[in-house]
Amino acid sequence: MTEGKISTLLQAIPLPSVFIGRGERILGANNQALALLGQKIIGRHFITALRQPTVLDAIEGTLRDANPRKTRYLGTDGAQDTSFVVSVSKVETDLGQGALVCFEDVTHLEQAGQMRRDFVANVSHELRTPLTALMGFIETLQGPAQGDPAATERFLTIMMAEAQRMERLVRDLLSLSRVEAEERVRPTHQVDLRHVIETALHGLRPLADNAEVSLMTDLPETPVMIPGDRDQLIQVVTNLTENAIKYGGQGGRVDLALSITERVPQLRGPGAILSVRDSGPGIDALHIPRLTERFYRIDTHRSREQGGTGLGLAIVKHIVNRHRGRLRIESQPGEGAEFRVILPL
Repeated sequence: MTEGKISTLLQAIPLPSVFIGRGERILGANNQALALLGQKIIGRHFITALRQPTVLDAIEGTLRDANPRKTRYLGTDGAQDTSFVVSVSKVETDLGQGALVCFEDVTHLEQAGQMRRDFVANVSHELRTPLTALMGFIETLQGPAQGDPAATERFLTIMMAEAQRMERLVRDLLSLSRVEAEERVRPTHQVDLRHVIETALHGLRPLADNAEVSLMTDLPETPVMIPGDRDQLIQVVTNLTENAIKYGGQGGRVDLALSITERVPQLRGPGAILSVRDSGPGIDALHIPRLTERFYRIDTHRSREQGGTGLGLAIVKHIVNRHRGRLRIESQPGEGAEFRVILPL
């Protein structure tokens, strides 16, 4: 096999691949390998192009005993760290014995694994705090506070709040799990988005009244029909409005508006736009890209005091994705925040 044929063969391999031949030099590389390792690696000794010790040891071992080997190669694409599984195999050619080195990108698998580990750690942390409080209060009621009616009443009130906090967390986790499981299945039933908003607001009136927050609406007089899941859309409106009430500040105002647009650039077609805007302190631009991450909070202490689980906006994001819509967040410190849900008609 000539160098030209080696080059042709390498271009047919879908993974970044290089061939190391006589003189332990790189005799060929496909375009993916050139993009990963550098455009001028052909003709160079492989040690100068692949400088990670584990990869060098694998290549040297295969060139020595012809046994295939696997190892890891860590790199970066400029935006994030990358991880590759490197396979080294013996190859016989007209130019002599050589080694074929292929790089399989497993960055997405590494990221998924890290996300799972972070998720388990976050859930464990969120549950541990109320559980620790409950255990402490139970021990106190069984010991020093036993027979003290005033202390019993006070502790039981706190214990109920902690138990409710755990119940909210478990409920949101189950809801997030269901939404993620259905995310690829687009709803087909026609739903009146105007009625969805009215239903959600009816359940939030007591919360708004308690916070002395005014709920103002600007809704069309006629039904706005879209393909959707009614219960999930109610959850979207509820989560966004509840956040606006809780974090907009006591005595503030929350505006909900619904409109229809003949052409939405993000959807390349007609769409319905739901806007929820509060009059609170606003959100720093630094936090906006991460607001829909699980358990991400701007102010952890305040969020927990308000009963937040850190999952509300993550649930909203997945529901909007299921409906093939878009979620947009705009805010300036001191000027409130606006959450827009754009849904196709």
